[in-house]
Amino acid sequence: MEPKATLSYDEGEETKRTLERQGYHFVGTQKHSAVKTCLWLWKSIRGEGNCYKGKFYGISAHRCVQMTPSIFCNQRCVHCWRPLEAFNINIDTGTETELKKQSIGWDSPEEIVEGCIKEQKRLISGFKGSPKTNKDAFAEAEVPKHAAISLIGEPTLYPYLKELIQEFHSQGMTTFVVTNGTNPEVLREISPSQLYLSLNAPDEAIYKKVAHADYWSRINESLDELRRKKGRTRTVIRITCIEGLNMVNPDGYAELLKRANTDFVEVKAYMHIGYSRKRLSRNAMPAHSRVKEFAGEIADRLASSDSEYKIVDESEISRVVLISNLSSGKKALPTTFY
Repeated sequence: MEPKATLSYDEGEETKRTLERQGYHFVGTQKHSAVKTCLWLWKSIRGEGNCYKGKFYGISAHRCVQMTPSIFCNQRCVHCWRPLEAFNINIDTGTETELKKQSIGWDSPEEIVEGCIKEQKRLISGFKGSPKTNKDAFAEAEVPKHAAISLIGEPTLYPYLKELIQEFHSQGMTTFVVTNGTNPEVLREISPSQLYLSLNAPDEAIYKKVAHADYWSRINESLDELRRKKGRTRTVIRITCIEGLNMVNPDGYAELLKRANTDFVEVKAYMHIGYSRKRLSRNAMPAHSRVKEFAGEIADRLASSDSEYKIVDESEISRVVLISNLSSGKKALPTTFY
């Protein structure tokens, strides 16, 4: 796994520096991996609350390392808050094959995991002396127990994702992987603690408008892969709701959800933040009541087809509603993932 060349960012060096100013901290020698602390980590370490993943899945935000092994992405989703225009890869041009052959250098999973944990500890070190810090929470935060592989870019573009997950697990940590579903062959081989797929359209036409990409057939293959993982890896589909664009055709969403048969479905509002503000107006961000209404429409379509999905929880501050697959035997608050 020794790197053979330096990764090229083309015209993205300035954007890379911008990311650093925004709190992204690159790790490894090749600088394709990054870690970033989130608002909820700071709140959790002060005893001021937890993120909705804590409410839904038992995650402790102050023990969570939010990271990515690949800042690159192969879609240009209109709602993404990240500057993906500068780090875009078209995997239909043969680039994917070349990446996996290491025509460019990739850091090893061991180097990435070590770098992320070390950087996370450095980033929280300044809170040790703050009077607002909960001392017990800080002590726990120094021993991270969870890796959210979801920070920026598409993690399945990293050719050693399977080994990266295994390395985190060997450190006694759990893992969430968030993917756009464009690489079903990678999903076939990985076994994170929880696997998210972002499904942001009920059909191909809307998908192309949202993602500015052409991987609909691959995403459908990934839905099948989620079904096959039943009972081995906890699975979730996340639908990001964009007012005026994809909050339509609940029947279409229901058909796709039945195909995947995931343990959970998150219906969440698009948030008008970051670089997405250059592409969408604030009116594209739906209110929580609107998200809840749309989630109800999807759940009703699922129920009418004898699927055992039901709304079980919500987080108004994050504008997200949780639908649970009751046939999975999972509850709204499943096994703690730290």
